[in-house]
Amino acid sequence: MPMNMTENEITLAIIKAVQEGKKKSFRDIIDELQPYDMYQQYQAIPSKHKYKFLYYLSIEQLTELMEELELDDKLDVLHRLGIERSTKVLDLMENDELASFLSDLEPEKIEELLSEMKPKESQMVQDLMNYPPETAGRIMNNRFVWIKKHYTIGEAVEKLKEFAELAEYLNYLYVIDEDKKLVGVVSYRDLLLADNSQKIEDVMYGRVVKVDVYEDQEEAAKLISRYDFVSLPVIKEDGTLAGIITVDDIIDVVIQEANEDIEMLSASGKAIDFNTKPWVAAYRRLPWLIILLFVGLVSGGIISGFEETLDAAVALAFFMPMIAGMTGNTGTQSLAVVVRGLVSEDLTLKQAGKLIFREMWVGIFIGITCGILISIIAFFWQGNIVLGMVVGVSLLLTLIIGTLAGTIIPLILYKLNVDPAIASGPLITTINDILSLLIFFGIATAFLSQIV
Repeated sequence: MPMNMTENEITLAIIKAVQEGKKKSFRDIIDELQPYDMYQQYQAIPSKHKYKFLYYLSIEQLTELMEELELDDKLDVLHRLGIERSTKVLDLMENDELASFLSDLEPEKIEELLSEMKPKESQMVQDLMNYPPETAGRIMNNRFVWIKKHYTIGEAVEKLKEFAELAEYLNYLYVIDEDKKLVGVVSYRDLLLADNSQKIEDVMYGRVVKVDVYEDQEEAAKLISRYDFVSLPVIKEDGTLAGIITVDDIIDVVIQEANEDIEMLSASGKAIDFNTKPWVAAYRRLPWLIILLFVGLVSGGIISGFEETLDAAVALAFFMPMIAGMTGNTGTQSLAVVVRGLVSEDLTLKQAGKLIFREMWVGIFIGITCGILISIIAFFWQGNIVLGMVVGVSLLLTLIIGTLAGTIIPLILYKLNVDPAIASGPLITTINDILSLLIFFGIATAFLSQIV
């Protein structure tokens, strides 16, 4: 923060500078802020001061601000800037950021904004938008620095200086041949240590970790995580270099994918946040819940089918919610473990078998511990050792089955190329409720004469 000021003090100083028309004082404050902090200040000031706030920003600062804003705020800022300044901002924005922004707009608005840009920049953005959503091609930046393999170190350094503004990260340079095919990578460290007269092809690495333009964005995220890269080259089918994905893009992907998994695990289906209207949130949650409502009627049917058992041993009703709840809980825990693991692991048949075997033992250990505990409680409460054994064994078996269900169902979906997160927590819980009630009442009925 500028001069160790608090956020509120900065906001007041900005408002004062705007009110008094002190552009230099305003710039002195803004120049010390990170883009996110600048965005926070823009959101904090009253609406009547926003126009002058934007007017005092440089084109570079406006571009940084734009990349932090939400969709509606972006459109509002472009409207406030006017055609001339908004065009400069659009031309300067990272192409991948701009493509992501435009993808959420109506076709007419997209065409309007693209027509205001420089033809070359506009075409580059359109090229990105032609790739399917959530692919490497869609999130890559196709404005980057490349060098040819026959360049000398000196020529490469000169080109880098000339196009330095295109280099998001000063770590790697990607090397192409005469056909623009990716043939190598050279680090900036290698450039600094090599002699100016050396050829790039003599110092480059020929084995390049890369990703295809149509590869899923999650695969790109795995590669960057696995190799600790800050950028990753993206190639077309013929091997030509199409663009690069940088680590900041991957952070956005990880957050996006995590949010999607959370939405599906909770069976909400679509994004719901603090600002979602009540009727919209209800509408997005209802489809899954209505399906689960009818599935849940099966549980009622099971209980009805064992009505005689319940009438004979009313104490069983006390343990029924606990049995069903514990089974659903263990299933949801296993589901979370599997979904989280699949994000970072390439699952093989051997790994799947090992995971299932591991989770089975987890279920056994948990089941034995909880089963013994509830058996003791049931015995001391009712004074019936058989009742205690029935409840304990039922809990043991249902916890094992619940853990396996929470593991096997998402693995099957994964192998069928269905997002395993769609095996949502409520779905697993409902299935486990049915299984647990069948096991509980089945065992209780078998020993009914010794319970009553």
